[in-house]
Amino acid sequence: MPRMLREGSISFGLVNVPVRLYTAARSESISFNLIHAKCGSRIKQQIYCPKCELVIERSDLVKGYEAEKDQYVLFTEAELDELEADASDSMQIMEFIPLSSVDPLYYEKTYFLGPGKGGEKTYQLLAQAMDKTQQGAIAQYVMYGKENLVLIRAMQGGLVLHVMYYADEVRDFKEIDKGKQTETRADEMNLAIRLIDGLKKNRFRPDEYQDAYRERVMELIEKKQSGQTRKARGGSKPTPVIDLMSALKASLERNAPAKRPVKTAARGKKVG
Repeated sequence: MPRMLREGSISFGLVNVPVRLYTAARSESISFNLIHAKCGSRIKQQIYCPKCELVIERSDLVKGYEAEKDQYVLFTEAELDELEADASDSMQIMEFIPLSSVDPLYYEKTYFLGPGKGGEKTYQLLAQAMDKTQQGAIAQYVMYGKENLVLIRAMQGGLVLHVMYYADEVRDFKEIDKGKQTETRADEMNLAIRLIDGLKKNRFRPDEYQDAYRERVMELIEKKQSGQTRKARGGSKPTPVIDLMSALKASLERNAPAKRPVKTAARGKKVG
């Protein structure tokens, strides 16, 4: 069951929709603790000042912004608290935009939105209208003292909220070397499209994919608990480099469905 984080509301025009914010996903990656190999005890990390050569307490710390190399502007917690946005549980919709115009690159984190008390009808109305028009709602939402840019969209009969990156937080793809532009031959393009068509499915099915690394780690944990050991795997051999056309043709042949043998009637016997 997703955990409810807070209650709030969505506002647009004179309409107010009470909502509840829920966690939508969580990482299942396996985490490890640092253990002293000699005695098997979990270590404790300390805060150390190299200039004073002293272990210090957290109460002696302040936050600092590095304005120049090794030059810090210091802040107290009280100063930072004054900069926080006024607490508000309202999400004021600023505009509606086509969902197709939003690149997933801007999505940072996702939450489920459920209806708040007494808000079921307006919640369903907004969800159904947004689903029918395929529009997303851009709003600002204060969380932990910071104004967040968010996008609200319809999904599976309800609403979800995406916390967005601001434009200046997304790196410019033009800064990345994408290689020299080369002219693509028609036969190469046709083979590439055939390869895509051969692997194409109607929709994304996330339940078809599992975290193989996590499964291997859990398998090893169970074996270690029972006193067993696991043999080390051999390293994978690098794939030899071949020309593009050969690679496309080989890929098509590998993904082609196997042909079933055709049954023929024995000589002299009538079929049917």
